[in-house]
Amino acid sequence: MFAAERRQLILEMVRANGAVSLRELARVVQTSEVTVRRDVRALEAEGLLDRRHGGAVLPGGFSREPGYPQKTHLAAAEKSAIADLAASMVEEGDAVVVGAGTTTQELARRLARVPGLTVVTNSLLVAQALAHANRVEVVMTGGTLRGSNYALVGSGAEQSLQGLRVTKAFISGSGLTAERGLSTTNMLSASVDRALVQSASEVIVLADHTKLGADTMFQTVPTEAITRLVTDEQAAGTDLTARELDALADCGVQISIAPLGTPAEPPVHQQSAPVNAAARRPPAPLPGQRRPNHQLLSATRVR
Repeated sequence: MFAAERRQLILEMVRANGAVSLRELARVVQTSEVTVRRDVRALEAEGLLDRRHGGAVLPGGFSREPGYPQKTHLAAAEKSAIADLAASMVEEGDAVVVGAGTTTQELARRLARVPGLTVVTNSLLVAQALAHANRVEVVMTGGTLRGSNYALVGSGAEQSLQGLRVTKAFISGSGLTAERGLSTTNMLSASVDRALVQSASEVIVLADHTKLGADTMFQTVPTEAITRLVTDEQAAGTDLTARELDALADCGVQISIAPLGTPAEPPVHQQSAPVNAAARRPPAPLPGQRRPNHQLLSATRVR
């Protein structure tokens, strides 16, 4: 396939999906990721798309969010591996919050097998994945439905989280940097995500390699409030993303790397494949989260 044909096909894939990983582009055009990266760089120079670590997005990606159908196809294998590892960090009888997103939806499918679990969420997709789980109680926030990601947002969602206290928060986003932390493209989603993490003793960010180094419009969780990052093995595969992992570890974030291809089964709470010694430090205390236990106020229960 000629370079012009490859680049046209790459452009069509990005336009159709909003964002596509380099691995997926290389698979479709049947060439190496090195060649695809060169093609993406050339298309970016023409203003036809924007590069991201590990992938490509439509121009204006700083504020544009792909829809749910597009996001489900981006880094699907990586998200599955991340969900496998994150699920092993949940114990029987835990109470956790799970934010909206395609990676957290994958996590929810695995949490359906954890008995005695209570999951608080603002995501219809997470609730749907757990609705028929045996001995798993789902507590949904109130709020206004945001159709692009099937999440409940707004003051109703935030108010229903007041007074809540859980062991862990699992949250995703659109970008993650050591300098700014986790960010997203929508102001209402960011506000609810902040309310979700305020309720948790540990904040666990689920972000595949395409999110590392990306900085989007609204900050949700500052770096110092992140206990652990669960990402995929490709995050350590490039100089840029590896440096971002090291910088996050230097800030006290524990790094867990999910291997691709085989479900991860590390001991609960034990880090898998640390990036460096800094990643093995105990979780930093979360600012503003030392408070007495409270009971959940207004919420809707789904069984």
